[in-house]
Amino acid sequence: GEVYILAEGLVESVCKAAGLDQAACTVLATFKGSDFELMRAKHPLFDRESVILCGDHVTLDAGTGCVHTAPGFGADDFNICKAYDDAGKTHIGTPVPVNAKGVMTDERYNGQFYAKGNDLVVADLEAEGFLLAKENIVHSYPHCWRCKNPIIYRATEQWFCSVDAIKDAAVKSCDEIQWHPGWGKERMISMISERNDWCISRQRVWGVPIPIFYCEDCGADIVTPATIAHVAELFREYGSNVWFDREAKDLLPQGFVCPKCGKTHFSKESDIMDVWFDSGSTHAAVLDERPELTFPADVYLEGGDQYRGWFQSSMLTSIAAKGVAPYKQIITHGWTVDGEGKAMHKSLGNAVSPDEVIKDYGADMLRLWVASADYTQDMRISKDIMKQLSDAYLKIRNTARYMLGSLNGFDPDTDAVAYKELHDLDKWAISRLNELGRAVRGYYTKDEFRQFQLDAKEQG
Repeated sequence: GEVYILAEGLVESVCKAAGLDQAACTVLATFKGSDFELMRAKHPLFDRESVILCGDHVTLDAGTGCVHTAPGFGADDFNICKAYDDAGKTHIGTPVPVNAKGVMTDERYNGQFYAKGNDLVVADLEAEGFLLAKENIVHSYPHCWRCKNPIIYRATEQWFCSVDAIKDAAVKSCDEIQWHPGWGKERMISMISERNDWCISRQRVWGVPIPIFYCEDCGADIVTPATIAHVAELFREYGSNVWFDREAKDLLPQGFVCPKCGKTHFSKESDIMDVWFDSGSTHAAVLDERPELTFPADVYLEGGDQYRGWFQSSMLTSIAAKGVAPYKQIITHGWTVDGEGKAMHKSLGNAVSPDEVIKDYGADMLRLWVASADYTQDMRISKDIMKQLSDAYLKIRNTARYMLGSLNGFDPDTDAVAYKELHDLDKWAISRLNELGRAVRGYYTKDEFRQFQLDAKEQG
């Protein structure tokens, strides 16, 4: 006599999982999903009602067609709840019953680590007679790139900077910058153009703090020129750790009161500043503070990933504060990879240390590899590559040795021949040498260090 509500396309799989005889089951009625929209259902484990929403993200791949919704722990769930709230149909908000340490805080599972949640919920549903069936599934989920362990999504309040107000000026400034390689300009313009906001807060236990206070009486966010200047002076005198060492009242100007309610009870922000905001401000912390340096910098040099990192954050902070880019030129390099083009990792055992290369081949061989590599691309290095390069190295050494031997005892004051007395072949050789010298200096000026080597080969 039990009645189940499930997707029509999942009847067979649900009956199989639940051990039900599908032939003995009767379809009482068929409805559209929209017919259930905003109906209320009693929650099986908590003393509350749950509102029914209609979402396009629910598929017929598995389950019953009905899913729980947790807006604090997934993008799809967050978006659908926000859409209903924004339309005024619901007031769900974004409950997050898991704290920063991964411990649940709701009334039933308070104090339990989140990883135990699945087993606890299944056990309680079964004990109270609400579990129709259970099965293990393989679920694709994000993992930490460093430790490889699974991670969970968890919605938190963040601080954002709007990029819209400075976006056009930042894009325009790209025309005044030299880019090497040239594709860097379009990459920077594309990334800035597609960006609207910059999340500047991070939930970490280390880093540069965000100097914002909160009124514990009215809940107001407090960040004023006076509080910023006072905190900056404390940082200058004691370092940024003073934020963690002192209470909120000791970080505010003496006699400070809440601008909104006039009360004097405050707490401080626990999030830290995004490290890209931190590093992106170095043009102010370094160039502006050291008289021997000038602004803007002649060149910023980093890897290709910094178009979304240091290159971009430096551009945005400088445009916002000064109206101009912090650099005249951007030079982008690739990464040093192994002989197969794979990134080097200690765990893979494919890392090549400069010390090892110098020990086995000498420092000059390492210098030759650097000079011969196209630094704008990923640069491969391995023992086989170094062995191949050793042939070129020996040719250079032997040529230099022959030339030095030929010049043994030569005194330019007494032995030099005037240019007009040289043979035509000698004059031609000198002209080619001068041409090569001009080309080499030109390539160095344009940071194309490898190109002169290619030209030298073409000229013999």
